[in-house]
Amino acid sequence: MSTYVCLLNWTDQGVRDAKATVDRSKAARDLASRMGGELRDLYWTMGPYDLVATATFPDSETATAFLVALSSQGNIRTTGMPAFSEDEMTGILGKVG
Repeated sequence: MSTYVCLLNWTDQGVRDAKATVDRSKAARDLASRMGGELRDLYWTMGPYDLVATATFPDSETATAFLVALSSQGNIRTTGMPAFSEDEMTGILGKVG
């Protein structure tokens, strides 16, 4: 499973319905699970992003499909990026000439 960091911002619609954000997060966890992944951590934040999450998915295509599915509901805009553990980074660096 690959790890992803997801940076999320509420849309105008998402802000108008902010009281439902916890319920939406539960639905997002269920969606990730149905897609073969796991929404591990989710934090509501202050600053340039409204939420920050970590998730695992079997591949980038599934992670992208998950983020597209969330975004298509109209409540958030997403940015996803792969993240590497220390062991994974060591393996990556081992491939550097």
